[in-house]
Amino acid sequence: QVQLVESGGGLVQAGGSLRLSCVASGTIFSIESMGWYRQAPGKQRELVAVIISDGSRQYADSVKGRSTISRAKNTVYLQMNSLKPEDTAVYYCNTYLRTVWGNPLRDYWGQGTQVTVAS
Repeated sequence: QVQLVESGGGLVQAGGSLRLSCVASGTIFSIESMGWYRQAPGKQRELVAVIISDGSRQYADSVKGRSTISRAKNTVYLQMNSLKPEDTAVYYCNTYLRTVWGNPLRDYWGQGTQVTVAS
C-alpha cells in the first residue's frame, strides 16, 4: 500500500555533509509525521529527526545543530553537516500516516540506507 524509498547515503569523510531523501508513494490520505531513525551495529534503532504535520521538528541531541529535516509533500529530507564517525549507521525513513479517511494511523518504514563516516 505504501512504499518508502530512501536515497543519498554513502561514504563521507568526517566533517563532510550528506543529504538523505525519502519518497513515500502509494495510497496516502494524510501524513502525520515523517522522520529518520538510525541503527548502528550492536545498538538499538534511535530517532534522528522528525517533522510533524504542523511543521514542528524534533532532533536527537546528538545531531542538533548539525542536521536539518525538511519536507515537501510526500518527500522528507535530512541534511547532515559536520558528520562524525559516530554518525555511521543505517538510516531508516519512517512515516506515520493514514491511507484512507477513517482508517487508523500506521507506521511505515523504508529499507534503510547506509551512511558511513570515515575518520
